[in-house]
Amino acid sequence: MVTLNSADSALKSFYLDAITETLNTKINPFLAKVERTSNYVTGKEVRKTMRVGLNGGIAAGEETGDLPTARESKYQQLVAPLKNLYGTIEISDKAVRASANNEGAFVNLVNEEMQSLIKSAQFQFGRMLFGDGTGKLGFVNETEGKWLIVEGVQNFAVGMYVSIDCEDSELQDVAVVEVDYAKERISLNTNAELSDDLVGCEIYLSGMRENDITGLAAIFSDGDLYGLSKRESGMRSYVKNVDDEFDPMIVQQAIDYIEESSGYKVNFIICSWGVRRAIQSYCRDYNIPLKTYKTEEGFTAIDWMGIPLVVDKFCPKGTMYLLNTDSFKICQLCDWQWLEAEDGKILKQVPGKPVYTATLVKYAELMCENPAAQGMLTGIVEH
Repeated sequence: MVTLNSADSALKSFYLDAITETLNTKINPFLAKVERTSNYVTGKEVRKTMRVGLNGGIAAGEETGDLPTARESKYQQLVAPLKNLYGTIEISDKAVRASANNEGAFVNLVNEEMQSLIKSAQFQFGRMLFGDGTGKLGFVNETEGKWLIVEGVQNFAVGMYVSIDCEDSELQDVAVVEVDYAKERISLNTNAELSDDLVGCEIYLSGMRENDITGLAAIFSDGDLYGLSKRESGMRSYVKNVDDEFDPMIVQQAIDYIEESSGYKVNFIICSWGVRRAIQSYCRDYNIPLKTYKTEEGFTAIDWMGIPLVVDKFCPKGTMYLLNTDSFKICQLCDWQWLEAEDGKILKQVPGKPVYTATLVKYAELMCENPAAQGMLTGIVEH
């Protein structure tokens, strides 16, 4: 017979390992490539020491001459707060009682909740990986009746609650009720008039501002990173605005420059849907075969001169990222764990409601210890 105690035990003993494996390696090809470690976690922060330049004590000399003088290596410290990542499932008391004498029905119920959790995690964590850590989803290009035409429509989904950062804006904590990806517009659950005053305003995920993990947008921005000025710390990444059709020579030039200047090899490429179509169109026109294969994690990739190339829905339009994934680390206090009450239970009743919830938690941050080994091409004409 299924009880709350047996359900609690199943979530701890059976579902935790399976959901952890899925969240870590199955929801995003870039995330699956990144090593997870707790080595650099200190209290509530991540602190990673990075060497700058070469050791000065290495040199060639005469057979009986003076040995090279040891020089002090230069270091700088990357510092970032751990971000709080949560995932919550909800089971009604009615559903638990209805499946009390049918273990199969209860398993199906929990499996459905887990699949919903995975789908939401796939969207939110995928979005964060390409964000700047602020929780910004995009900005308003123009208004059109009930619609907001937005830059970054790929970051929106029905059911999300958003707030618009504008002076005197009343659109705070409003649900997204429709997303039109073809016309790059969203509709909100509001009776307020969508005036032209909203044009240029930024849109944020409600309650998540400044709480996202530090994604690729922060790596390639001009702002400070991990408490350091990029101009003063040698942490600037390679960025080039192509503003033209796809050209493999430009990609190769970028790869060569990154390896020459940083000493690290590009081992992973991410692009948008439209850029992948541009690559396919180029290869078709010049009769260049494209080989696709499955990665170890089960994602489909194009073999681009020995480098896996994957498409990601959250990659900005016209953009290609040239990455060294060995430079990235998911620094975590611990892996995914159930949030437990004082009595050790993970299923807890919502006060005043016949509903039980269980919450997964992880305290982590994405760190890039070598931003100079990363590249970004923008302005590629999409097909």
